[in-house]
Amino acid sequence: MKNFPEGKYAWTVTVGEKGQFVIPKQARELFGIKPGDTLLLLGDTEKGIAIPPKAAFAELSRAVFGDD
Repeated sequence: MKNFPEGKYAWTVTVGEKGQFVIPKQARELFGIKPGDTLLLLGDTEKGIAIPPKAAFAELSRAVFGDD
């Protein structure tokens, strides 16, 4: 298996019949994802799908809705 640069990771997931997938345990632990968390799913038809870290969700919310 190829070694990835520091801080870079790759995992595979299987999509079930309902369109769901499980985020691998190592990824959940690394990024602090807990049951009940809300994740932001971004898509680009040319670049693919991204699930940014929770901090990006907060930053986006502040940019759209302000700090109020």
